Amino acid sequence: MLISLSWTSFEFDLYFYLFDVLDMRAFDELRKLEMFFKDESKHGCSIVDLYELVQHAGNILPRLYLLCTVGSVYIKSKEAPAKDVLKDLVEMCRGVQHPIRGLFLRSYLAQISRDKLPDIGSEYEGDADTAMDAVEFVLQNFTEMNKLWVRLQHQGPVHAREKQEKERSELRDLVGKNLHVLSQIEGVDLEMYKDTVLPRVLEQVVNCKDELAQYYVMDCIIQVFPDEYHLQTLETLLGACPQLQPTVDIKTVLSQLMERLSNYAASSAEVLPEFLQVEAFAKLSSAIGKVIEAQVEMPVVGAIALYVSLLTFTLRVHPDRLDYVDQVLGACVKKLSGKAKLEDSKATKQVVALLSAPLEKYNDIVTALTLSNYPRVMDHLDNGTNKVMAMVIIQSIMKNWTCISTADQVCFSLFNPLF
Repeated sequence: MLISLSWTSFEFDLYFYLFDVLDMRAFDELRKLEMFFKDESKHGCSIVDLYELVQHAGNILPRLYLLCTVGSVYIKSKEAPAKDVLKDLVEMCRGVQHPIRGLFLRSYLAQISRDKLPDIGSEYEGDADTAMDAVEFVLQNFTEMNKLWVRLQHQGPVHAREKQEKERSELRDLVGKNLHVLSQIEGVDLEMYKDTVLPRVLEQVVNCKDELAQYYVMDCIIQVFPDEYHLQTLETLLGACPQLQPTVDIKTVLSQLMERLSNYAASSAEVLPEFLQVEAFAKLSSAIGKVIEAQVEMPVVGAIALYVSLLTFTLRVHPDRLDYVDQVLGACVKKLSGKAKLEDSKATKQVVALLSAPLEKYNDIVTALTLSNYPRVMDHLDNGTNKVMAMVIIQSIMKNWTCISTADQVCFSLFNPLF
């Protein structure tokens, strides 16, 4: 029975809760049923006959749960190639299109198949293309689950959308587990990730046009796959960002990506040449500019937060490139140009963080004075925040015993708005 749009919020909550509880109970019972199916002496049917027999069950949902359970035993028996059984199961599950029921069914399929994928080195490994078969199965299950998850927002009463989104968010891990499984497949090397996995996942992300799904899946991609893969596919990953819905919190996604890449760069000196080779800074800077341009409703504080993250990345990965640092400050000046003095407390805190970062990194106010865009950023601060920055600069001078040896440095325009 489909959930009626006329249902009350209480009825929807009760349905949601009971389905979740029953699914967990059902999974425990199905594990016992699987053990029963494995012992042919208890039921007297060969696994091939059993696989055929359960397909005649009257109701589609029990039929497919039974089929997945018997299919798991069928794969273990090795009487048929694992890839053929998995392909059959993932396609048969399309018979359940109810969002919640379909999600839990496919989640069960993902769980029982996780250790039976025809991966390289697996006991179920087949021909030379075995890893691709495993990847195709997981990608197909992920795509169908994401579609069901997105459709879930249209279930239940219209007036309870906010609560429904919270409940839908609680189911996100069911979808994300597919990406975790993909990251664990031995056959998914950099080449396969670049040519097949990432493009297919990003295609689904962009096309679903759902704020919650886009944010969550992008975050999953960044968290579950190796840093090396992100660096080598940076252009592809960043290319999807401007195509996301304007309401997606892309600044958090990009900030997490830059933090991971920064940590990766700091892990070994041998990694740094890779960042130069792929022109990581240029690609990140360009992507941030496109995102800010595409999301016209993004508040100033969000844009500045992106530049703070980019500057932090730059100072950690390319500390010797003062031109990169000045370029980030210049982009911030461009964003702030034509606007009145900043009065938003959150935005001013971000600007203070932006201006403080070079001082903390170089421990030298003289180095900051060489950045032409440093004073231009400060021009957009009100008098009160300028005094705060003056204290930050003075404290940096005193802490590091900085010697300002020339009159030109003392009279640098940086200090004009301060004193």
